[in-house]
Amino acid sequence: MQELKNRIVREGKVLPGNIIKVDGFLNHRVDTDLMDHIAEEFGRHFNMDEVTVILTAEASGIALSAVVARHFHKPMIFAKKAKSDNIEGGLYRSDIYSYTYKKKVTLLVSKEWLSADDNVLIIDDFTANGEAVRGLCEIVEKAGAVLLGVGCAVEKGFQGGGDRLRAAGVNLKSLAIIESAEPGNIVFREE
Repeated sequence: MQELKNRIVREGKVLPGNIIKVDGFLNHRVDTDLMDHIAEEFGRHFNMDEVTVILTAEASGIALSAVVARHFHKPMIFAKKAKSDNIEGGLYRSDIYSYTYKKKVTLLVSKEWLSADDNVLIIDDFTANGEAVRGLCEIVEKAGAVLLGVGCAVEKGFQGGGDRLRAAGVNLKSLAIIESAEPGNIVFREE
């Protein structure tokens, strides 16, 4: 998606440790017009009529997922990273390693909101090593639901997470795949 790539080049920052900072428009300060355009693009890649629920992980995927869900009139669920007292009944759980926080995290979704009757589209803002998406796929599997695909705005292709997910049979569509990133030089994978 050229609009997204242009914003990454113009406003993204490459920080030490292979961190690509896009928080000025994607996951801290949010450009809702851009989010709408991203939602439309996902609509070209996935059959949104089949989707019954959008799933993401707390926290930075919530904004994009909410816009996609609103755009296509679908409910949205986010996997929590901590159990709260207001979650009743059973939980689907998946343990992942967070690249962002450099620690093990447990993703939790209430069994009340995800079931074998669901056709799920996972949406996330960013994938690096693919752990969050892998964990969400595991939750979908535990629920007995159907995974229709994964839509990701930005993928760090040089970390291999997206390629591992695709090799495992996941229908992953990333709108901007970064092959390499150095300050002042971000290179995207050719489509």
